[in-house]
Amino acid sequence: MDITDKVVIITGASSGIGEATALKLAKKGAKVVLTARREERLNKLKEKILNNDGTALVVTGDVTKKKDFENLVKTTLTEFGTIDALINNAGLMPLSYVKKLKTDEWDKMVDVNIKGVLSGVAAVLPTMIENKGGHIINIASSAAHNYFPGGAVYCATKAAVKMFSEGLRQELAPKYGINVTSIEPGAVSTELMDTITDDDIKEQLKEMQKMTVLEADDIAEAIYYALAQPARANINDVFIMPTEQQR
Repeated sequence: MDITDKVVIITGASSGIGEATALKLAKKGAKVVLTARREERLNKLKEKILNNDGTALVVTGDVTKKKDFENLVKTTLTEFGTIDALINNAGLMPLSYVKKLKTDEWDKMVDVNIKGVLSGVAAVLPTMIENKGGHIINIASSAAHNYFPGGAVYCATKAAVKMFSEGLRQELAPKYGINVTSIEPGAVSTELMDTITDDDIKEQLKEMQKMTVLEADDIAEAIYYALAQPARANINDVFIMPTEQQR
């Protein structure tokens, strides 16, 4: 299915999976709306897309702020007239052992990984319901399936995203034609690990760094695959792991 001229909002677009997805979808003809807090990076990405004959709009914002989402949707509708897809990609992963009580980090993960997804859906849903169609793609994780040391809170947030995605699909797809996909990657080479402050976790991750992990482009390809299906076909889950990763 052709995604030319489809209007796609991408959160966390300033780096990693969000950036790779923006480049991929713009190359395929979509009009991408880039949002994140780092305006300078977004503008550089927009310039790169425009130089390759793509279409991009930058709207800076913080996914933890509902007003920023409201502004994002308003600006998108003013510029492009509609919203065809939302990719809830923004996320944090400051892993730590529960006993260390890094509760500020727990709160940030809940605010970004869960509440940010909820706010994004709430912001675009009225337009998609009115259009009787659309696609919501939430970036969950293989961590939604399996706990790993230091990941109690992170795994819980991603399990919430996975279950919320399934609830959305059952409520929205049959009645309103809004498809919903949960993308669940294993280890990916992104900036996620840069947020880890627990030294014990950092030491353990050195072993994982010997493994060949996924690239952001691999996840962008999976997102494009889900978006490019005909409206009659809903890709519920994409569970994608590095070949060398066991769980």
